[in-house]
Amino acid sequence: MTYNPDLLDPAKRHPEKQKNPDRPAGKKPDWIRVKAPTSKGYEETRDIVRKLHLTTVCEEAGCPNIGECWQKKHATFMIMGEVCTRACAFCNVATGKPDALNPFEPAKVAIGVQKMGLKHVVVTSVDRDDLADGGAEHFVKTINEIRRLSPETTVEILTPDFKNKAGAVETVARARPDVFNHNLETVPRLYPSVRPGARYFISLKLLQDAKAVDPSIFTKSGIMVGLGETKEEVGQVMDDLRAADVDFITIGQYLQPTPKHHPVMDFVTPEQFAEYERMAKNKGFLMVSATPLTRSSHHAGEDFVKLTAIRKARLNSPAK
Repeated sequence: MTYNPDLLDPAKRHPEKQKNPDRPAGKKPDWIRVKAPTSKGYEETRDIVRKLHLTTVCEEAGCPNIGECWQKKHATFMIMGEVCTRACAFCNVATGKPDALNPFEPAKVAIGVQKMGLKHVVVTSVDRDDLADGGAEHFVKTINEIRRLSPETTVEILTPDFKNKAGAVETVARARPDVFNHNLETVPRLYPSVRPGARYFISLKLLQDAKAVDPSIFTKSGIMVGLGETKEEVGQVMDDLRAADVDFITIGQYLQPTPKHHPVMDFVTPEQFAEYERMAKNKGFLMVSATPLTRSSHHAGEDFVKLTAIRKARLNSPAK
Protein backbone atom coordinates (compact mmCIF):
# COMPACT_ATOMS: atom_id res chain seq x y z
CA MET A 1 0.00 0.00 0.00
CA THR A 2 2.86 2.38 0.63
CA TYR A 3 6.62 2.66 0.22
CA ASN A 4 7.19 3.39 3.92
CA PRO A 5 7.36 0.01 5.71
CA ASP A 6 6.52 1.63 9.06
CA LEU A 7 3.14 2.64 7.70
CA LEU A 8 2.20 -0.98 7.06
CA ASP A 9 1.99 -1.42 10.83
CA PRO A 10 -1.42 -0.14 12.03
CA ALA A 11 0.05 0.93 15.38
CA LYS A 12 2.62 3.15 13.64
CA ARG A 13 0.15 4.25 10.97
CA HIS A 14 -2.39 5.41 13.56
CA PRO A 15 -0.51 5.93 16.86
CA GLU A 16 -3.22 8.25 18.20
CA LYS A 17 -5.84 5.48 18.00
CA GLN A 18 -4.00 2.75 19.89
CA LYS A 19 -5.62 3.60 23.23
CA ASN A 20 -9.05 3.05 21.72
CA PRO A 21 -10.76 -0.21 22.62
CA ASP A 22 -11.13 -2.74 19.82
CA ARG A 23 -14.55 -2.35 18.21
CA PRO A 24 -15.05 -5.10 15.62
CA ALA A 25 -17.14 -4.01 12.65
CA GLY A 26 -19.14 -7.21 12.39
CA LYS A 27 -20.08 -9.09 9.27
CA LYS A 28 -20.64 -7.00 6.16
CA PRO A 29 -23.96 -7.51 4.40
CA ASP A 30 -23.97 -9.03 0.93
CA TRP A 31 -24.75 -5.71 -0.77
CA ILE A 32 -21.34 -4.18 0.05
CA ARG A 33 -19.06 -7.07 -0.79
CA VAL A 34 -16.63 -6.63 -3.69
CA LYS A 35 -14.29 -8.95 -5.58
CA ALA A 36 -10.55 -8.90 -5.01
CA PRO A 37 -8.68 -6.93 -7.72
CA THR A 38 -7.01 -9.29 -10.20
CA SER A 39 -7.51 -7.85 -13.71
CA LYS A 40 -4.82 -6.96 -16.23
CA GLY A 41 -5.98 -3.33 -16.21
CA TYR A 42 -5.58 -3.23 -12.43
CA GLU A 43 -2.01 -4.52 -12.69
CA GLU A 44 -1.13 -2.00 -15.42
CA THR A 45 -2.46 0.90 -13.34
CA ARG A 46 -0.59 -0.37 -10.29
CA ASP A 47 2.64 -0.55 -12.31
CA ILE A 48 2.32 3.07 -13.49
CA VAL A 49 1.67 4.25 -9.93
CA ARG A 50 4.68 2.29 -8.64
CA LYS A 51 7.11 3.39 -11.35
CA LEU A 52 6.29 7.09 -10.82
CA HIS A 53 6.26 6.71 -7.02
CA LEU A 54 2.81 8.24 -6.84
CA THR A 55 0.42 8.06 -3.92
CA THR A 56 -3.25 7.24 -4.46
CA VAL A 57 -6.13 7.60 -2.06
CA CYS A 58 -7.40 4.36 -3.62
CA GLU A 59 -4.71 2.49 -1.67
CA GLU A 60 -4.13 4.76 1.31
CA ALA A 61 -7.81 4.96 2.27
CA GLY A 62 -8.47 1.29 1.46
CA CYS A 63 -11.22 2.09 -1.08
CA PRO A 64 -13.46 -0.92 -1.81
CA ASN A 65 -13.78 0.13 -5.46
CA ILE A 66 -10.06 -0.03 -6.29
CA GLY A 67 -10.42 -3.19 -8.39
CA GLU A 68 -13.14 -1.72 -10.59
CA CYS A 69 -11.51 1.70 -10.99
CA TRP A 70 -7.96 0.53 -11.61
CA GLN A 71 -9.21 -2.07 -14.10
CA LYS A 72 -10.47 0.94 -16.12
CA LYS A 73 -7.16 2.78 -15.47
CA HIS A 74 -8.90 5.32 -13.26
CA ALA A 75 -7.01 6.45 -10.16
CA THR A 76 -7.39 9.25 -7.63
CA PHE A 77 -4.01 10.82 -6.94
CA MET A 78 -3.20 11.97 -3.42
CA ILE A 79 -0.71 14.81 -3.29
CA MET A 80 1.46 16.37 -0.54
CA GLY A 81 2.65 13.04 0.81
CA GLU A 82 1.03 10.07 2.49
CA VAL A 83 1.01 11.35 6.10
CA CYS A 84 -1.83 13.55 7.34
CA THR A 85 -1.60 16.15 10.11
CA ARG A 86 -5.08 15.24 11.37
CA ALA A 87 -6.52 12.13 12.98
CA CYS A 88 -10.12 11.78 11.82
CA ALA A 89 -11.80 8.81 13.48
CA PHE A 90 -12.99 7.29 10.19
CA CYS A 91 -9.89 7.66 8.01
CA ASN A 92 -7.23 5.07 7.18
CA VAL A 93 -4.62 7.55 5.91
CA ALA A 94 -1.55 7.60 8.16
CA THR A 95 -1.28 10.29 10.84
CA GLY A 96 1.90 12.02 11.95
CA LYS A 97 4.47 14.62 10.97
CA PRO A 98 4.67 14.82 7.16
CA ASP A 99 7.75 15.37 5.04
CA ALA A 100 8.44 18.56 3.11
CA LEU A 101 6.53 18.97 -0.14
CA ASN A 102 8.08 17.30 -3.18
CA PRO A 103 8.51 20.05 -5.81
CA PHE A 104 8.50 17.42 -8.57
CA GLU A 105 5.19 15.87 -7.50
CA PRO A 106 2.89 18.04 -9.67
CA ALA A 107 4.85 17.06 -12.79
CA LYS A 108 4.87 13.37 -11.81
CA VAL A 109 1.11 13.39 -11.32
CA ALA A 110 0.72 15.01 -14.73
CA ILE A 111 2.89 12.30 -16.30
CA GLY A 112 0.75 9.65 -14.61
CA VAL A 113 -2.39 11.22 -16.03
CA GLN A 114 -0.82 11.30 -19.49
CA LYS A 115 0.39 7.67 -19.34
CA MET A 116 -3.04 6.43 -18.20
CA GLY A 117 -4.74 8.47 -20.91
CA LEU A 118 -7.25 9.88 -18.43
CA LYS A 119 -10.07 11.99 -19.80
CA HIS A 120 -10.99 13.05 -16.25
CA VAL A 121 -8.73 12.99 -13.21
CA VAL A 122 -9.39 13.41 -9.50
CA VAL A 123 -6.66 14.90 -7.31
CA THR A 124 -6.98 14.91 -3.52
CA SER A 125 -4.56 15.40 -0.65
CA VAL A 126 -3.81 14.80 2.97
CA ASP A 127 -4.44 17.67 5.40
CA ARG A 128 -1.32 19.82 5.65
CA ASP A 129 -2.03 22.10 8.59
CA ASP A 130 1.74 22.64 8.88
CA LEU A 131 1.84 24.68 5.66
CA ALA A 132 1.18 28.42 5.58
CA ASP A 133 -1.45 28.04 2.86
CA GLY A 134 -2.57 24.52 3.77
CA GLY A 135 -1.16 23.32 0.44
CA ALA A 136 -3.30 25.54 -1.81
CA GLU A 137 -0.45 26.53 -4.12
CA HIS A 138 0.59 22.87 -4.52
CA PHE A 139 -2.92 22.10 -5.77
CA VAL A 140 -2.60 24.96 -8.28
CA LYS A 141 0.76 23.68 -9.54
CA THR A 142 -0.68 20.19 -9.97
CA ILE A 143 -3.71 21.47 -11.90
CA ASN A 144 -1.47 23.55 -14.15
CA GLU A 145 0.93 20.68 -14.86
CA ILE A 146 -1.92 18.32 -15.75
CA ARG A 147 -3.31 20.88 -18.17
CA ARG A 148 0.10 21.49 -19.69
CA LEU A 149 0.62 17.80 -20.54
CA SER A 150 -3.04 16.79 -21.06
CA PRO A 151 -4.99 19.90 -22.07
CA GLU A 152 -8.13 17.89 -22.93
CA THR A 153 -8.31 16.23 -19.50
CA THR A 154 -10.90 17.64 -17.11
CA VAL A 155 -9.68 18.10 -13.54
CA GLU A 156 -11.59 17.40 -10.35
CA ILE A 157 -10.07 18.29 -7.00
CA LEU A 158 -11.05 16.98 -3.57
CA THR A 159 -9.52 19.38 -1.09
CA PRO A 160 -9.08 19.57 2.68
CA ASP A 161 -10.48 22.63 4.47
CA PHE A 162 -7.02 24.31 4.46
CA LYS A 163 -7.55 25.00 8.19
CA ASN A 164 -9.58 28.06 7.12
CA LYS A 165 -6.36 29.84 6.07
CA ALA A 166 -7.00 33.21 4.43
CA GLY A 167 -7.07 33.14 0.64
CA ALA A 168 -6.43 29.40 0.25
CA VAL A 169 -9.81 28.50 -1.26
CA GLU A 170 -9.74 31.48 -3.60
CA THR A 171 -6.20 30.59 -4.74
CA VAL A 172 -7.29 27.10 -5.77
CA ALA A 173 -10.60 28.18 -7.29
CA ARG A 174 -8.86 30.74 -9.49
CA ALA A 175 -6.97 27.84 -11.12
CA ARG A 176 -10.44 26.86 -12.38
CA PRO A 177 -10.69 23.15 -11.70
CA ASP A 178 -13.68 21.68 -13.51
CA VAL A 179 -15.03 20.24 -10.24
CA PHE A 180 -14.27 21.57 -6.75
CA ASN A 181 -15.07 18.88 -4.19
CA HIS A 182 -14.82 19.12 -0.41
CA ASN A 183 -16.49 16.50 1.74
CA LEU A 184 -18.52 17.34 4.83
CA GLU A 185 -18.13 13.64 5.76
CA THR A 186 -20.90 13.53 8.40
CA VAL A 187 -23.65 15.48 10.14
CA PRO A 188 -22.66 18.39 12.43
CA ARG A 189 -23.63 16.61 15.68
CA LEU A 190 -21.01 13.92 15.02
CA TYR A 191 -18.09 16.22 14.19
CA PRO A 192 -16.53 16.09 17.69
CA SER A 193 -16.22 12.30 17.54
CA VAL A 194 -15.80 11.71 13.79
CA ARG A 195 -13.98 14.78 12.45
CA PRO A 196 -12.63 16.56 15.54
CA GLY A 197 -10.04 18.69 13.69
CA ALA A 198 -12.65 20.28 11.44
CA ARG A 199 -15.64 22.58 11.75
CA TYR A 200 -18.87 21.92 9.87
CA PHE A 201 -19.70 25.52 8.96
CA ILE A 202 -16.13 26.25 7.84
CA SER A 203 -16.46 23.37 5.37
CA LEU A 204 -19.81 24.70 4.16
CA LYS A 205 -18.32 28.18 3.70
CA LEU A 206 -15.41 26.73 1.70
CA LEU A 207 -17.85 25.28 -0.83
CA GLN A 208 -19.79 28.52 -0.97
CA ASP A 209 -16.60 30.57 -1.45
CA ALA A 210 -15.34 28.31 -4.25
CA LYS A 211 -18.59 28.82 -6.15
CA ALA A 212 -18.44 32.58 -5.55
CA VAL A 213 -15.00 32.82 -7.18
CA ASP A 214 -16.25 31.15 -10.36
CA PRO A 215 -19.93 30.12 -10.65
CA SER A 216 -19.09 27.93 -13.67
CA ILE A 217 -17.14 25.49 -11.45
CA PHE A 218 -19.17 22.47 -10.39
CA THR A 219 -19.12 22.08 -6.60
CA LYS A 220 -19.48 18.72 -4.94
CA SER A 221 -19.56 17.27 -1.44
CA GLY A 222 -20.08 13.91 0.20
CA ILE A 223 -21.07 12.30 3.46
CA MET A 224 -20.82 8.82 4.93
CA VAL A 225 -23.76 7.15 6.63
CA GLY A 226 -23.74 4.41 9.23
CA LEU A 227 -21.92 6.56 11.79
CA GLY A 228 -24.95 7.14 14.01
CA GLU A 229 -26.71 9.92 12.11
CA THR A 230 -30.48 10.19 11.70
CA LYS A 231 -32.47 10.57 8.50
CA GLU A 232 -33.52 14.05 9.60
CA GLU A 233 -29.90 15.09 10.12
CA VAL A 234 -28.97 13.86 6.64
CA GLY A 235 -31.84 15.92 5.25
CA GLN A 236 -30.54 19.01 7.05
CA VAL A 237 -27.07 18.49 5.56
CA MET A 238 -28.68 18.35 2.12
CA ASP A 239 -30.47 21.65 2.83
CA ASP A 240 -27.24 23.27 4.01
CA LEU A 241 -25.39 22.15 0.88
CA ARG A 242 -28.11 23.48 -1.39
CA ALA A 243 -28.02 26.81 0.49
CA ALA A 244 -24.29 26.88 -0.39
CA ASP A 245 -25.23 26.23 -4.06
CA VAL A 246 -23.52 22.82 -4.18
CA ASP A 247 -24.31 20.93 -7.39
CA PHE A 248 -23.54 17.31 -6.57
CA ILE A 249 -23.87 15.22 -3.41
CA THR A 250 -22.46 11.74 -2.80
CA ILE A 251 -23.65 9.47 0.02
CA GLY A 252 -21.95 6.17 0.82
CA GLN A 253 -21.71 3.58 3.56
CA TYR A 254 -18.98 4.09 6.17
CA LEU A 255 -16.72 1.04 6.43
CA GLN A 256 -14.44 0.71 9.46
CA PRO A 257 -10.76 0.42 8.39
CA THR A 258 -9.51 -1.21 11.61
CA PRO A 259 -11.00 -2.15 15.02
CA LYS A 260 -9.40 1.03 16.44
CA HIS A 261 -11.39 3.33 14.15
CA HIS A 262 -14.89 4.69 14.72
CA PRO A 263 -17.31 1.75 14.80
CA VAL A 264 -19.94 1.13 12.16
CA MET A 265 -23.19 1.94 13.94
CA ASP A 266 -25.44 0.70 11.14
CA PHE A 267 -25.22 -0.92 7.71
CA VAL A 268 -27.67 1.24 5.80
CA THR A 269 -29.91 -0.72 3.44
CA PRO A 270 -30.08 -0.13 -0.33
CA GLU A 271 -33.71 0.92 0.18
CA GLN A 272 -32.64 3.72 2.55
CA PHE A 273 -29.99 4.84 0.07
CA ALA A 274 -32.70 5.02 -2.61
CA GLU A 275 -34.74 7.19 -0.24
CA TYR A 276 -31.76 9.51 0.30
CA GLU A 277 -31.37 9.79 -3.47
CA ARG A 278 -35.02 10.78 -3.84
CA MET A 279 -34.69 13.33 -1.04
CA ALA A 280 -31.60 14.93 -2.60
CA LYS A 281 -33.11 15.12 -6.09
CA ASN A 282 -36.21 16.77 -4.66
CA LYS A 283 -34.01 19.40 -3.00
CA GLY A 284 -32.56 20.46 -6.34
CA PHE A 285 -29.08 18.94 -6.67
CA LEU A 286 -27.93 18.61 -10.27
CA MET A 287 -26.67 15.12 -9.47
CA VAL A 288 -26.90 12.59 -6.66
CA SER A 289 -24.98 9.38 -6.06
CA ALA A 290 -26.30 7.45 -3.07
CA THR A 291 -25.40 3.76 -2.82
CA PRO A 292 -23.55 1.65 -0.25
CA LEU A 293 -20.35 1.67 -2.33
CA THR A 294 -20.54 5.30 -3.45
CA ARG A 295 -17.27 7.16 -2.90
CA SER A 296 -16.34 10.72 -3.85
CA SER A 297 -14.30 9.81 -6.91
CA HIS A 298 -16.11 6.63 -7.96
CA HIS A 299 -17.31 7.03 -11.58
CA ALA A 300 -16.14 10.66 -11.43
CA GLY A 301 -15.44 10.86 -15.17
CA GLU A 302 -18.85 9.53 -16.18
CA ASP A 303 -20.48 11.75 -13.57
CA PHE A 304 -18.76 14.85 -14.95
CA VAL A 305 -20.16 14.15 -18.42
CA LYS A 306 -23.64 13.77 -16.91
CA LEU A 307 -23.26 16.94 -14.82
CA THR A 308 -22.32 18.96 -17.88
CA ALA A 309 -25.27 17.61 -19.86
CA ILE A 310 -27.75 18.25 -17.03
CA ARG A 311 -26.60 21.84 -16.55
CA LYS A 312 -26.77 22.48 -20.29
CA ALA A 313 -30.30 21.04 -20.46
CA ARG A 314 -31.46 23.20 -17.57
CA LEU A 315 -29.93 26.34 -19.05
CA ASN A 316 -31.62 25.63 -22.39
CA SER A 317 -35.01 24.75 -20.96
CA PRO A 318 -37.70 27.47 -21.20
CA ALA A 319 -38.52 29.24 -17.95
CA LYS A 320 -41.73 28.05 -16.31
